Amino acid sequence: MKARLLGIAVKPHRLQPMQLVEAGELSPQAGLVGDSRGKPGPRQVTLLSLAAWHAACNEIGVILPWTERRANLLVGDLPLYQSTGSRIVIGDAVLEICGETDPCERMSAVHPRLFDALAPDWRGGVCCRVLRGGVISLDMEVERLSDNRMAESG
Repeated sequence: MKARLLGIAVKPHRLQPMQLVEAGELSPQAGLVGDSRGKPGPRQVTLLSLAAWHAACNEIGVILPWTERRANLLVGDLPLYQSTGSRIVIGDAVLEICGETDPCERMSAVHPRLFDALAPDWRGGVCCRVLRGGVISLDMEVERLSDNRMAESG
């Protein structure tokens, strides 16, 4: 399953607006370098599928910028529902999907119905840990490895 990297965003400090960048570095120590969430752990980097974001926006009848979700990476139509344990490969970097990014109450401040629209089918994206670092940039290929290919990526 492949898609393109459509967006990269960081927030240098907690609760600040997301800042779009054209390139970045993923690191096992710092997550997406320059993002305040980057300490080691299962929520270093958040990843959102454009198709899932559009589904949520369509449900509420408003097209919102993807950065309102506060995710770090936006990918094209890449299925993420129930993908815990899968690997995401972007260039040399490898991420492990640790679980769903649950919608938080901040989403209700963006739009009164956004929190509920993000809840089904993991529309809010996934949380990842960085297994192998690398430089990423817009329009790179993003691949979600299937179970039988995960062992090969080691």
